[in-house]
Amino acid sequence: MRLAGKSAIVTGAGRGIGEAVALRFAEEGASVACVDIDGDAAESTTRLIAQSSGTAVAIQADVATDDGNRKMVEQTVTSFGDLDVVHFNAAVQFLAVVENTPESEWDRMHATNLRGVYLGIRCALPHLRQKGGGSIIVTASVLGIVGDSALPAYGAMKGGLRALARAVATAHGPENIRCNTICPGDVDTPMGAEFFDHQPDPEAARREVTDRYPLRRFATPRDIANVALFLASDDATYLTGIDVVVDGGLLARVY
Repeated sequence: MRLAGKSAIVTGAGRGIGEAVALRFAEEGASVACVDIDGDAAESTTRLIAQSSGTAVAIQADVATDDGNRKMVEQTVTSFGDLDVVHFNAAVQFLAVVENTPESEWDRMHATNLRGVYLGIRCALPHLRQKGGGSIIVTASVLGIVGDSALPAYGAMKGGLRALARAVATAHGPENIRCNTICPGDVDTPMGAEFFDHQPDPEAARREVTDRYPLRRFATPRDIANVALFLASDDATYLTGIDVVVDGGLLARVY
């Protein structure tokens, strides 16, 4: 039980990567706050954890706001007594080249994907400090490293998360607070499917992209959850300020 006795927050826990991370953390003994803007989705993940005899609480919160971040942290500490791990995973996306990306969509993505993480870290730090340290994990993306013409705003926010994580790691390392990012490639999630659903032939587009991966498949949410578990655990106590690229070898290719 690699997270026995620890308490954790997972944002975007209602589906996809967030759901998988919440379940994985609970499997390894953590008490998990399942946070999602969709309260029913958060409750669904919490029920799955309870069915496996785990401990969890559902928190409906909009992590794009300061009030939402304060709510999730305060309710977690009230429920579990302290805080050890925070996984910032909630995100939104909009598919368009930069010229066709409205300011409103840019601002929406910034509020959730980047500004919201800054607000959440700011709220969590006092509690992690009080516990004597902890792990902050941020879901970034390979699109924060390389470009995708159809996702310029999403990539910009994910690149910003990488820079934010390094700044937090260097500032709070002396307090034993670690901060790292996970940079997935394509993952079989509802958000991941959205890109292919916008293509003229979704199945052909999926096959074409899959063939670019040396492992010839997309990641499963659990693939990402296993990496999050490692970063949350004491096995990673000397890792901070790094990007863990989980992309099936995609970025190893030149063409």
